[in-house]
Amino acid sequence: MKKQWYETLFENYGEKYDNECFAQGTMGECDFIEKEINFNKSLNIIDIGCGTGRHSIELSRRGYSITGIDLSASLLEKAREKAEQNGLQIEFSQHDARNLPFVNQFDVAIMMCEGGFPLMETDEMNYEILRNVSKSLKDNAKFIFTTLNGLFPVFNSIEEFCASNTDDGNATYHNNNFDVMTFRDYNITKVVDDNGEEKELECNERYYIPSEITWLLKTLGFTKIEIFGAKLGAFSREDKLTTGDFEMLVVAER
Repeated sequence: MKKQWYETLFENYGEKYDNECFAQGTMGECDFIEKEINFNKSLNIIDIGCGTGRHSIELSRRGYSITGIDLSASLLEKAREKAEQNGLQIEFSQHDARNLPFVNQFDVAIMMCEGGFPLMETDEMNYEILRNVSKSLKDNAKFIFTTLNGLFPVFNSIEEFCASNTDDGNATYHNNNFDVMTFRDYNITKVVDDNGEEKELECNERYYIPSEITWLLKTLGFTKIEIFGAKLGAFSREDKLTTGDFEMLVVAER
């Protein structure tokens, strides 16, 4: 079976991933997560699409119990390496977020920086990620995640935004074509992996509008759903979502 673009992209990418511009807001994002869970270190947290473990490691360093899962063996290898270097005991496991083995196990789920959702090739697959997160959570739980803001590409150029937020050595995005019927952006992503291999991938990502996210989460039993703008490294409840926000920050409870 042919690998999907997001599987190929994250192969041999652990070193380069941590240098990407979008991965530089960890401290401030963890500050927000801590406030949202009232600094309660007795809570059991799952980090969906944990990547190289940047949020898991920082929260563990602050005294929280956390489990990290990701589809990429390469990113998980880097996460384990970083945890060991920091003297931290964190369970990092390889799982597909569309088919998680957990049931009513966690108090909090986090899914930062498009950790799986909304990268899937169909809306049904993206929904399966949300459903599996919900299944993994206890009855009284909180779900904090970021996702692509569908209001942004209606008013702005995705390609221009990405170009202005990319440093030398980072992945680049070209030939962006946003489909207003499906709210998917089709682009060519170019990246040089940790082995120096150049990759050129045909990618597509689903952008969601706030009302869609609210409806999807309500179907999964979340009763309180709040959506904010997601500023890199500076998440805040004071940031009302606007058409200028590339990502949205979602806080859901049930």
